[in-house]
Amino acid sequence: MNKFQLGRIVLTRGVYDWMIHNGEFAHFVNNSIKRHARGDQGNLTAEDEELNELALKDGGRLLSAYEHWRLPKIWIITEADRSVTTVLFPDEY
Repeated sequence: MNKFQLGRIVLTRGVYDWMIHNGEFAHFVNNSIKRHARGDQGNLTAEDEELNELALKDGGRLLSAYEHWRLPKIWIITEADRSVTTVLFPDEY
């Protein structure tokens, strides 16, 4: 069950290119989006987890970070108005 609306899901060019050329990475991204929607924030600091909890109550931006030992780390950010969720690499922020 989703904890919040994702809105339109968009990918940066870098994430998109990796997904096109690497099926394992595409699977990782899809599973990470599902985790994000369920409120599983992945690998965040305690401070970022607290900010997400406040954002769920007050309507702020939500951040999740996911890692896989063989694949690049990704961030997933849902905007405060829940209109858009973006999947990106940390260096694309």
